[in-house]
Amino acid sequence: MTHYGLICPASTGHLNTMLPLGKELQQRGHRVTLFGFLEAEARTLATGLEYCAIGQAEYALGAYTEALAKLGQLSGRAALQYTVTLLRDRAVTMLREAPAVIKSAGVEALLIDQVLGEGAAIADVLGLPYITVCSAVVLNREDSVPPFMTNWDYNPAWWAKLRNKAGYQLLDRIAKPITELIDEYRRDHNLATDSNPNKRYSSLAQISQQPAELEFPRQNLPQCFHFTGPYHSSVGRDAADFPFEKLTGQTLIYASMGTIQNRLLEVFNTIAEACKDFDAQLVISLGGSASPEVLQGLPGNPLVVGYAPQLELLQKANLTITHAGMNTTLECLTNGVPMVAIPVTNDQPGIAARIAWSGCGEAIPLKKVTVSKLRNAVQKVLTNDSYKNNALRLQAAIKQAGGVSRAIDIVEQAVNTGKPVLREI
Repeated sequence: MTHYGLICPASTGHLNTMLPLGKELQQRGHRVTLFGFLEAEARTLATGLEYCAIGQAEYALGAYTEALAKLGQLSGRAALQYTVTLLRDRAVTMLREAPAVIKSAGVEALLIDQVLGEGAAIADVLGLPYITVCSAVVLNREDSVPPFMTNWDYNPAWWAKLRNKAGYQLLDRIAKPITELIDEYRRDHNLATDSNPNKRYSSLAQISQQPAELEFPRQNLPQCFHFTGPYHSSVGRDAADFPFEKLTGQTLIYASMGTIQNRLLEVFNTIAEACKDFDAQLVISLGGSASPEVLQGLPGNPLVVGYAPQLELLQKANLTITHAGMNTTLECLTNGVPMVAIPVTNDQPGIAARIAWSGCGEAIPLKKVTVSKLRNAVQKVLTNDSYKNNALRLQAAIKQAGGVSRAIDIVEQAVNTGKPVLREI
């Protein structure tokens, strides 16, 4: 038995990725503890895993949720910069407290969310093996792939590579407060620093819940990188009441802007207006952003709920209108459901670009969304069979990828052998 520690943000999308991995490890006889802010405690314990609090002084219960609520009111670069501030503040707390807490708990190996740049420093100062978990879009950099926060199409041309380099330079400037903090911590602990962000990721194994077919062509991923397919399950999720009896049996359009970037309520009005003339039923999940009563009287009289049992609804849906969060995107594709993406910020533009590139949906940047554009995109995806066929193609790829079981096979092999787990070429 190995004692594994899990480190990830205390937000729904990241917990939905990490907790199923932890549960699989536990079911294989390992001890598993999640280390994080108090918002993660209830869901972690409900999953049956151990939980250890970090940052109780700065982050009383509700403080992190309040910060995420503010993020949900922002979009574009403002939201990206605010996210950097959140991640830096989190990193300050984690670097100060996590090593001692993790050491005291007797953890022997770590699973670290890729978005947490401080994770590798924590593992290195403790001398622990760690696995990088890509819960969001793959962040590994290479010149032929646009930065994650852009909606740029993939293009191998020389000018596109120059464009991408410029995008990465902008990203470096935005993320400088985090980079400087981590580098200072590493120097203080006699650890090497490196200007290449790819060096923050595990040399034993890096696992992504994307299927390879949803990622732009890659030439420079390390050989220990594995596309395993999604990790989503009902593990750790609250059961949402839903009036299934109100479903009419018409073509079902499901709309969700996630659980963070979902407080731009005018978007829901645009969605309702765009869908009102289709022979279809629209179901809108507010993701906790507001009470359904706030949006009563929307055009077309859609069914509006605070939260929806998303996994169950996607089994019935014909189309999803989404913010292009990675979990919702993968849950759609697992069910062969095509999408219209309205990305807001952070990695969502990059995921939306991949949805369009793979042919399983259309994407409209938030600032360009109008009723007319959205109506046309919905019409296109509903009536052109290529979108459904490509969604089914990715569904088949997901079934072959292995999911949680394959991911944990890789984790166990890496930790047990202490050697990189190399993918087959």
